[in-house]
Amino acid sequence: MFSRAVSRHLYPSRSRLFSTSSKLQADFTHAVIGGGVVGLAVARKLQERDGASTLLIEKHGHVGTETSSRNSEVIHAGLYYGKDSLKTKLCIRGKQLLYETCAQYQIPHRNCGKWIVAQDAQQMDAIENVHKFASSIDVPTHFLSLPEAKNQEPDVRAQAGVLVSPSTGIVDSHSLMQFLEASFSDLGGTLALHSPVTHITPLSSGSQGWEIHTSSPSGETSTTTAETLINSAGLAAIPLSNTILPASRHKTPFYAKGSYFSYSLSTPKPKTLVYPAPIPGHGGLGTHLTLDMGGRVRFGPDVEWVDDASDYAVNDKNLSAALDDIQTYLPGIDRSAIGLDYVGIRPKLGRASAVAAGKGFEDFWIKREEGFEGFVNLLGIESPGLTSCLAIAEEVEGLLYR
Repeated sequence: MFSRAVSRHLYPSRSRLFSTSSKLQADFTHAVIGGGVVGLAVARKLQERDGASTLLIEKHGHVGTETSSRNSEVIHAGLYYGKDSLKTKLCIRGKQLLYETCAQYQIPHRNCGKWIVAQDAQQMDAIENVHKFASSIDVPTHFLSLPEAKNQEPDVRAQAGVLVSPSTGIVDSHSLMQFLEASFSDLGGTLALHSPVTHITPLSSGSQGWEIHTSSPSGETSTTTAETLINSAGLAAIPLSNTILPASRHKTPFYAKGSYFSYSLSTPKPKTLVYPAPIPGHGGLGTHLTLDMGGRVRFGPDVEWVDDASDYAVNDKNLSAALDDIQTYLPGIDRSAIGLDYVGIRPKLGRASAVAAGKGFEDFWIKREEGFEGFVNLLGIESPGLTSCLAIAEEVEGLLYR
């Protein structure tokens, strides 16, 4: 068990004064807003710098309570996002770093692999395109013959073909975030919980630092300053960005709500993850089969577009359609044993496809914003954000310092 990071609300009387450069005197070198898995990874990376003082601001009472803990916990291979996209670059690098970190620090994970299954000629064309793309970016994939597939996973239906992604895996996201939080604390970072940001003031367009104003559960307010500002607020990142940037650079947030489904029986129980062939224009990667670290089967997510980023109410409106999707590749399931489990919401930059071949594909937005010194914006950090978190941390440090 890892020790928990220091948590407190930042009352002015408790702020520390750091003089970390010749031109600025600020309370902290870096302020990272948002304590999800990406914010934790970024804060930890920045705190590793010599002489750095990093403040991680989280509105909830615990880190990682939103998108970071409400997902499939898959370590993605990087198969879907386009050759020149940030998603591909950071997923591939992040996958390597994540496997290395999990092995080094004994964070529960498993390199279980993934099947992408095709039921007809059109779906077979889709997975052949995935294979060609994977080959072009040196991500390993290979096809199984139908007899081989039947022998390995007799419960899985793949009438046209199976593409195997051997570098896909799963990770215990809660243990990963617990490690990142403890590591950040051990490096001397400061974590402020129960501290929703009320507004942010750039001082001379950021050239003199940033004022961050927060509130406490009791309604008290406080202000702290930082030389650099990293917006990693997840579902709240676009609304927060819109309070800082001029109206011409505002973006509209989109929220893809996804329900996950549990399976209460012990059979069928594949040993690998199973995904349907990707559908261009779809908001996700289909209702897929994933496993948790205990080997339990779960399915999801579906896609439901919502306006409320806090709408975690579980409903069964899409359950029947999800069951139909699941039975295309796992026909032996007992439909009555599949039930609603939990809901996750993905922050998106548009009602776009999760795959680069889909119309309107939206890449990660990770940029040092022009005209605002020291401000790095992280918008639309959905899948593969968990896989990419350590690589995103490297990217942010590079934007600030290289």
